[in-house]
Amino acid sequence: MRSVPGAGPGASSGAEASTINRVRRVLAIKPFRRLWGVTYLCSVADWLNILALTGLATKLTDNYFAQNFAFVGVVLTGLAPGLLFAPVGGLLADRFDRRKVMVVADLLRCGFLLSIAIVSAPWWLLAGNFLVGCASSMWIPSKEAAVPNLLRRPDQVETANQLGMVMTYGLAVITAAGANAIITGVNTTFHLFPGDPSLNIAKLVVIITGLLYLASAILIATRIPELSLRNVHATPGQKVKAADEEKLGIGAMIADGFRFIRSTPLVRGLLVGAFGAFVAGGAVIGSAKPYSSSLLAGDSAFSLLVLAVFLGLATGMVFAPKLARRLPHDRLFGLSIVAAAISLAFVALSPHLTISLIAVVLVGICAGTAFLTGVTIIGSRVEDAIRGRINAIYQLMMKLVLFGTTVTVPLLVGAVQRHTISVWGNPLTIDGTRPVMLGGAAIALVAGLFAYRQMDDKRVEPILADLRNALRRTPRRVNGYLIAVEGTTAINTAIQAVNLADWMRGGTRPVVVAADPALDDKRLTALVSGASLTGARAQALAAAAVRADIVERHVQPALDAGSVVVMERFVDSPLAHLSAVAGLDSDELEGLADWATGRLRPDLTILLDAAPNGAPRDKSAALNDQWRVQHLLTEMAEADPDRYVVIDADGTDAEVAERIRTALRAVFVGRLAALAPTTEKPVTLPLDTLPIETPEEPRVEAK
Repeated sequence: MRSVPGAGPGASSGAEASTINRVRRVLAIKPFRRLWGVTYLCSVADWLNILALTGLATKLTDNYFAQNFAFVGVVLTGLAPGLLFAPVGGLLADRFDRRKVMVVADLLRCGFLLSIAIVSAPWWLLAGNFLVGCASSMWIPSKEAAVPNLLRRPDQVETANQLGMVMTYGLAVITAAGANAIITGVNTTFHLFPGDPSLNIAKLVVIITGLLYLASAILIATRIPELSLRNVHATPGQKVKAADEEKLGIGAMIADGFRFIRSTPLVRGLLVGAFGAFVAGGAVIGSAKPYSSSLLAGDSAFSLLVLAVFLGLATGMVFAPKLARRLPHDRLFGLSIVAAAISLAFVALSPHLTISLIAVVLVGICAGTAFLTGVTIIGSRVEDAIRGRINAIYQLMMKLVLFGTTVTVPLLVGAVQRHTISVWGNPLTIDGTRPVMLGGAAIALVAGLFAYRQMDDKRVEPILADLRNALRRTPRRVNGYLIAVEGTTAINTAIQAVNLADWMRGGTRPVVVAADPALDDKRLTALVSGASLTGARAQALAAAAVRADIVERHVQPALDAGSVVVMERFVDSPLAHLSAVAGLDSDELEGLADWATGRLRPDLTILLDAAPNGAPRDKSAALNDQWRVQHLLTEMAEADPDRYVVIDADGTDAEVAERIRTALRAVFVGRLAALAPTTEKPVTLPLDTLPIETPEEPRVEAK
């Protein structure tokens, strides 16, 4: 199994960083920023190549029939290599130095384009463009497979993919179209070429396109040596596998790639789901023009539908990371395809342009979400040694299915007789576009459901609850399960936390024990004394800093991996202590705790309720503090009874531990049944075996 569990960006993050902050963090990585610039150059060249060769093809022939097919010929000869040689590009990306592969591919693209301008023959234009496409089939898998190794963390892959798509399908398209318009129109103003300048202008655009690829090769060779890195985010075991795989031959690598797909439900579901999504996309593309005519909304209907689908695609790619922080990628991918299929069915059945536009936007949103989620899963959950082949297969399937459906759909549409019916008093044309769209929606629906069943890792959270959680303003975490054990300093919460964790290890989830960082006496004391902090606010900030560190380094990764985390005195006890003893404002403290923990809150809080040592009439400061802290903790539990389990903590440690287990058996039913231990062996650890020290709360004098 080469998927990396828990490493995916679908794991819930503690804080939902804004899109701008996420982009800034990724662009702060110099190698990725340089590759992003190179992607811009190559994307501009790709789009300019289509425009330039189309213009040159029309100038190299006087045949009107051939001129009409210039654009189609350029597109097909550029697309065909991707259908034929994309797997070869994946093999090269996995077998050889990716930076060298990209440099060679760029040099080949430059050379072929320059030769097209020099030879100036229609046959060589198409042949050279085919060879340029072959070089692109080498370049793309190496680039996609190398991106995750340039990033600091696997969860940045999604943002990196967003930036790449914005550059490829946004800025680069605008730049290429504008540059082509400027270059082709410059002779009108400056008269650079005498006579008929159109042929020379077309050659100039082709030469400039080739030089852009040359600039890309130079930048990759001299400025981005990090593209040669491998297995940056892999585990040691995976690095051994990658090293072993480099000894394989080409045939063995192909066989290993397909064996990996068959044996890995995550990737198998991903490819099947992508197939269904691409079939639906091809059905939409192939039938879009006649469908717009069937709405009887005029010639502008087609333009509005195209605008709507691209608006939806952009929206889906923008908001996919926000959904992914609430809904895991392996669930989001299949559900996006299912939602796209349902939306496409509404498009097929729509009687009016307004309904069609809304449904098409939804199709675009779901499709954009699914596409970005798919490439993110490949970049973050597939091992580096095979990532190039999976990327190549993904890209090959997209081109092959879109090409096939785009060609066959017009034939299917033309085979159906047109009929006009009345819907709510409005005429509606029924032609072949609607059955074709319904067929595409049905295929996408089946593929999406299959992908969901294959990729979902059987989380405790049911899918409907998961969807509701994704739509909430303040969503719950969807991976791990956090249990906090709270109480005053007079109650030994450490023993009960360890006993609880040991009992829960009889369940199906990994269990991690974490102590409250504010109780880590050595770290907090060193921080407070080293900085000479004496004020209550300063000490509260120091405690928050230590808490933030342990949450980021230990607690959150364990939750993202699906573990059960038992944490002693997480937030409530420190908040009650500082509020009751130091007299600090509770709202300010809660805001500080939210910031330090990334708004992380326990799924369940066990409050150990016991009378502080001594009688209420005892007026000692320590005892009064304990009474105030216990009173505030009780108020917190009363304010949120669904999240708290209050346990009578009077009695021996064994008795209290048994009460906790009895209470949790009632909690772990239904959707939480998988958390319940399958064994009922009670375990009570003596104090001298505990791995966690439980010093007193840092003493803060009340003013």
